[in-house]
Amino acid sequence: MGHIVNAIYTWGIARALGGRVLLRLEDHDRIRSRAEYESAILEDLDWLGFVPDEGRHPLMRQSDTPALYRDALDALKRTARVYPCDCSRTDIGGERYAGRCRTRGLSEGPGRGLRVHLDEKTVHAHDVLAGPLEQTPAEQCGDLLIRDRDGNWTYQFAVTVDDFRHGVTLVVRGTDLLASTGRQLMLAGMLGRTTPLVFLHHPLIMGPNGEKLSKSAHDTGVRELRAQGLSPDDVIGLAAASIGLIASPRAIRASEVASLFLQPRL
Repeated sequence: MGHIVNAIYTWGIARALGGRVLLRLEDHDRIRSRAEYESAILEDLDWLGFVPDEGRHPLMRQSDTPALYRDALDALKRTARVYPCDCSRTDIGGERYAGRCRTRGLSEGPGRGLRVHLDEKTVHAHDVLAGPLEQTPAEQCGDLLIRDRDGNWTYQFAVTVDDFRHGVTLVVRGTDLLASTGRQLMLAGMLGRTTPLVFLHHPLIMGPNGEKLSKSAHDTGVRELRAQGLSPDDVIGLAAASIGLIASPRAIRASEVASLFLQPRL
């Protein structure tokens, strides 16, 4: 249901603004990515009726363009300090990386990730729903990991590179990624982006304990709802009601979700 909420916001805002939706399969983590996950995502979108304007035929996968990330890394090395790091999560001991490997002089190689040094600079941005943002990435996360110890490009690096090269102007995502905004804007500037992205972080479906609803927290998947006999329009309406976009569930077609945002409050 959480994924359906994101689709409602993404397609709804894009259509309301006259924009285009880009489908990008973010399979940068080659250890966790599976062909069956990709198939399930595409099947769900097709069944619900959410049709992207780009990235479906042919499919756009991050794993298909490794050379582009290597080129971006080379460009980043020309404008910022990038250094190897062999720290594990245990070594770091928290969310913020304190720069343990910054002066160790390690060489690049197997079992070592790559980090980019972030200046102590505050990033000012504006979120469409959350309003003004003020973040200091160096205090939040420390030097940013851009490639992990298994050789995978990280989410923060891959999406920043992709949003730049694909000409993305508006990113619609959940509030759980709000803290990533400043570091991605800073990284985009290091890569040469001069026109900052606009972000819209939408609310999440929360469980009874106040935590984000997920499959591990007994969120209901599209296939389960289909098995119960619900139609695509029923499922979209149920998701819209769960997040407060409508007062109570009613059938909504994917082609109609823009109407949920064509109101003075947005």
